[in-house]
Amino acid sequence: MRLSCLHIVKTEKKGRGVFTSESIPADKIIELAPVIVMGLDERKLLDQTKLHDYIFVWGEREEKCAMALGWVPLYNHSYSSNCEYFMDFEEETIFIKTIRDILPNEELTINYGGDWNETTRVWFKVE
Repeated sequence: MRLSCLHIVKTEKKGRGVFTSESIPADKIIELAPVIVMGLDERKLLDQTKLHDYIFVWGEREEKCAMALGWVPLYNHSYSSNCEYFMDFEEETIFIKTIRDILPNEELTINYGGDWNETTRVWFKVE
């Protein structure tokens, strides 16, 4: 499930990102996507590839990793994100929800550190 107003745009500095053509209210689920769950041995292999930047630590004890399907891997990072992601370990899904009202043509972002307001530095340079 993904809102029909969402679309992908190639940005100048961040690569592709997810944008909206319509206003979206706060607390709205904008995408629900299945994930592919993998073990730590597979994670070691993924960490040697470009997929390292797109996988999520997974499980109550973070003993696994997961690759989200859908457009979830294309939401860019922001320390002042306007969306948050939630993991359902039992259903093996991730959903993205707005944390404030979103304007038309605005990019939808998540904080790669976890919570929408997390300030811990991420592993790549943020512009």
